[in-house]
Amino acid sequence: MGVGLMAKGVTPRRVSIVAFGTSQVAVDCEPLFRAIRHVQPIHGPFHTLLVGGALGLAVGAATWWAGRGIAPRLPRFLAHDLDRGAALIGGLIGGVSHSLLDSLVHPDVHPFWPFATTDWVLPKAGIAAVPLACVIAGAVGTLLWVARRERA
Repeated sequence: MGVGLMAKGVTPRRVSIVAFGTSQVAVDCEPLFRAIRHVQPIHGPFHTLLVGGALGLAVGAATWWAGRGIAPRLPRFLAHDLDRGAALIGGLIGGVSHSLLDSLVHPDVHPFWPFATTDWVLPKAGIAAVPLACVIAGAVGTLLWVARRERA
C-alpha cells in the first residue's frame, strides 16, 4: 500500500486508494489459487506489467461502477476516491507496481513476460529493503494526503 499512499498523497484527486488496494488483492489471488492447487511456479501472468496492468484497470472500472451509487452520499474526500478517472489510475498503478515490486523479491516473477523473462531479484539484504521502502513511502504519502486533505 506504500506506493498507493504515496501516489494518493502526491495527487489526492487523481488516484483512488480504494482501487489501488483492491487491485493489489486481485493480483495476489493468482498465487493463492496456484498454491491451493499446488501449481508451480506460484506467480504467473497476473504478475506481469501487461496482465497486471489490465487487471488493475478492470478493478478500477469495477471500483468506479460499484461506488458510483454511494459516492454522492459520502464526504467529498471519499467521493473523489470513487471518481472514474481516479479509480482507473489507482487500479492501474496498483497492478503495475505489484508486478514491479514482486519482481524484486520473487525469482518466478517476470514483469516483461511474454516479451522477456528478466530476473531482477535483489540479494537477500536488498530484499529486506523493499518492505521498508514501502512502509516509508506509505508514511510519507499518508502525511502528504492528510496535509493536502482540502484538495482531496
